[in-house]
Amino acid sequence: MKEVKCDCGHINPIGTIICESCGKSVGENNESNQKKLLDMRYDGSARRSQTYNKTVIDKIWNFFSSVKVGIWLIVVTLIASAVGTIFPQEMYIPQTVTPEQFYKDEYGVLGQLYYQLGFHNLYGSWWFMILIASIGISLVICSLDRVIPLYRALKNQGVTRHETFMHRQRLFSETIGESSADIDLIKERLKTKRYTIREENGNLLAEKGRFSRWGPYVNHIGLIIFLFGAMLRFVPGMYVDEIMWVREGETAVIPGTGGQYYLKSEQFIMDVYNKENSDDVFDEAITRVGEGTVVKNFQTNAVLYERSGEIVHGSEPQLTEVKNKAIKVNQPLKHEDYALYQQSYKLNELNKMTFSLIDKETEESFGELTIDLLEPKKSYDLGNGYKVEISSYMPDFYFNSQGKPDTKTNLPNNPAFVFNMITPDKPKGETSFVAIQKTIEANEDNQYKMKFEGVETKNLTALTVRKDKTLWVIGIGGAIFMIGVIQGMYWNHRRIWLQSKGRNILLAGHTNKNWYGLKNEMNQIVADTSIMQPVDQKEAEDKSGS
Repeated sequence: MKEVKCDCGHINPIGTIICESCGKSVGENNESNQKKLLDMRYDGSARRSQTYNKTVIDKIWNFFSSVKVGIWLIVVTLIASAVGTIFPQEMYIPQTVTPEQFYKDEYGVLGQLYYQLGFHNLYGSWWFMILIASIGISLVICSLDRVIPLYRALKNQGVTRHETFMHRQRLFSETIGESSADIDLIKERLKTKRYTIREENGNLLAEKGRFSRWGPYVNHIGLIIFLFGAMLRFVPGMYVDEIMWVREGETAVIPGTGGQYYLKSEQFIMDVYNKENSDDVFDEAITRVGEGTVVKNFQTNAVLYERSGEIVHGSEPQLTEVKNKAIKVNQPLKHEDYALYQQSYKLNELNKMTFSLIDKETEESFGELTIDLLEPKKSYDLGNGYKVEISSYMPDFYFNSQGKPDTKTNLPNNPAFVFNMITPDKPKGETSFVAIQKTIEANEDNQYKMKFEGVETKNLTALTVRKDKTLWVIGIGGAIFMIGVIQGMYWNHRRIWLQSKGRNILLAGHTNKNWYGLKNEMNQIVADTSIMQPVDQKEAEDKSGS
């Protein structure tokens, strides 16, 4: 049940159309079909997807072995990638707002839907990974479903072919009469054209360019390796592409390094063009937008540290200086597998705010407190029984949809506080809500208030941290893909059969592409001999069909 035995004695797998050895049709019962040209795809060998369809594994195999399914997977992936460019990806939106709020505020309902479907982080979404994996599975199954039977058929092909096989080839001629001298001349000409010749019982098989048949499958291998390299980027430690914001004077851990490396921004420098130091090409721009607005250079004078010893919770890490460099645009700081690129900046971010506790009537001050907006304390003791507690802190204050005070982000873009002012005569304290240019008191009879005294700002620099250990895998996949393209594009598999049937000589030829070239080559081989030139039988078949 699983094998089909041909008259020549060769045993073929079930589903085979043409005997792998002699070429006789073993899968066609209709006489009219047996007169048509042979379907030589995969040399008529059996493919698993066209033979088995019973178990769940068979159905999965058959689904992914379909070229149509593979094409649709690619089309859906391309459409998803295109949709992902409609709005900016999460990595390119301002870091001062949450992605959900940004897409909703900027793009309305479409932006909210865009975020909910995961298009804001397209290439890291689970469903996009499934699409990529499905394409890889389809490539593997498509290749195995075709390359194995093709290899088996080409390996088992015999020199002596069945007469019907010869007659049903696209390029065919039959010559009455035999001339051994002509056959010897043809053999010499075939060798000159670099054909590999096999002989059996006076019959001849000339073949060249078989390696080109594997070109599409080499393409598939290259694509599979390429996709594997792309998916490796989601393996921890293989790929990092993140943005870190560092304030002047701050030392921060570099993301993606597992706490091994730290970076300190010693100074952020920004130079702008003006009419005195600009080239002529910038004069027009400076005149149009004004001096001090066209950036000439911005850089971060940074120090790279490496942590030594174990991480102890609650203690400062022990850092050793590794490198000191000015990071500029297109001049990154590189160390081992990491590179830090200058990406953006933010000038004059609020860093500290100073308030004083005063008596509303007498304007007497009872002490000052300076609040670190990044790490505010819970309470500040001013001495002599005067104390200020922070009941609530909103770094980026706004009123939410319920009309309640809330914060958009954790960055101090618009800080607001709820203070509880404790004094000797007010031991339970008085409550005051203080925001920039706004003070709201829970009790209008408050005796004390918080007076704004000053603010300290710092410049921020945005650095892109990159590490990519997958490039060599992607590069190898791309190189193998190009080899497959060249292999399948510039060469073709040509076979010529020449055999005697009584006093007649049968000549047939087959190629996987460029039939015009093969026909011309066969004409050159039989030129000035008694053997007739081959006829393209497809033209006659097309005419009879029309």
